[in-house]
Amino acid sequence: MLTPQSNTTLSEIAQRLNEFQTFAICGHVNPDGDCLGSQLALAHSLESLGKSVVCLLATDDPVEENLTFLPGLDAMIPGFSYHGTPDVFIAVDVPTRERMKSAAAVAERSALTITIDHHASPVAVSDLNYIDPDSPSASMIVWQLIKEFGQPSQEAAVCALTGLITDTGRFSYQNTTPEAFIVASEMVSFGASPALITREFFQNRSLASLKLEKILLERLTLFCDGAFSFSYLCREDFDSCGAIKADAESLVDILRGIKGVRVALILKQTDPGEVRGSLRAKDNTDVSLVAREYDGGGHKAAAGFTFHGSLDEAISQVPNMVITHCFSREA
Repeated sequence: MLTPQSNTTLSEIAQRLNEFQTFAICGHVNPDGDCLGSQLALAHSLESLGKSVVCLLATDDPVEENLTFLPGLDAMIPGFSYHGTPDVFIAVDVPTRERMKSAAAVAERSALTITIDHHASPVAVSDLNYIDPDSPSASMIVWQLIKEFGQPSQEAAVCALTGLITDTGRFSYQNTTPEAFIVASEMVSFGASPALITREFFQNRSLASLKLEKILLERLTLFCDGAFSFSYLCREDFDSCGAIKADAESLVDILRGIKGVRVALILKQTDPGEVRGSLRAKDNTDVSLVAREYDGGGHKAAAGFTFHGSLDEAISQVPNMVITHCFSREA
């Protein structure tokens, strides 16, 4: 079993942050609410101390439209367009350099590298690593770090609460802990609005996303007596719907929500020769085992990976891999 690779404390990280002036903060490719919220919450807090901070995106792909309300998002830039040499490179919500894409090069030219994450990893990739797999979100760890070196701002609270709400599915997923509610109340006390976050993220879907959902449901296939739901999207679907990659990010939750379904899989072909896979579980089934077969990762109930090959090849292989890892023992 993967174990966290922590070699420091949040207090020690806070002390080191005070020693430096320039920072670059990066997350993972296809950033979600927790990734972006963690980056921006930390950036706002460091800037309040007079630090110079840049938040990097792994690629130049547009982020989910329903996350554009996050304060500071418009200042984020792709890693390949940043040519500075920051004192400190901070990776949040991402356990490997590979998932940082072009931004990983920035880490190589930084004096100090730090990883703050809630994904267990077999390898420590930074100089300082604080990894807590039991934390509901990376943003909750970032929030605890912020309190170590200063008073959180309203902007930081909004970003951090967005990460916590989205990564716990509005406090409905199995990763929701008693502490999550306590920390959420702290964030609200510093000015974050759950109503705003819910309205902007959960009640603000693009028309293109709804069109993709229609296609997805038309192709829905159920395996294992209805316990495993599967569907897929090809490149032409995105083109015909006027959709971007981010429009499909939350669709796997639609398949998970079907009555009787325990595991959901969506395959999305968005680039030639690459198929993105998203996995979700409703019970204690560990879908990260499937993701690791394709050098992906994530959590027990939510994981992702990239399949290198055609969509047809992915369709013929990946569902069988899900059945092998998640249902074969029940046969």
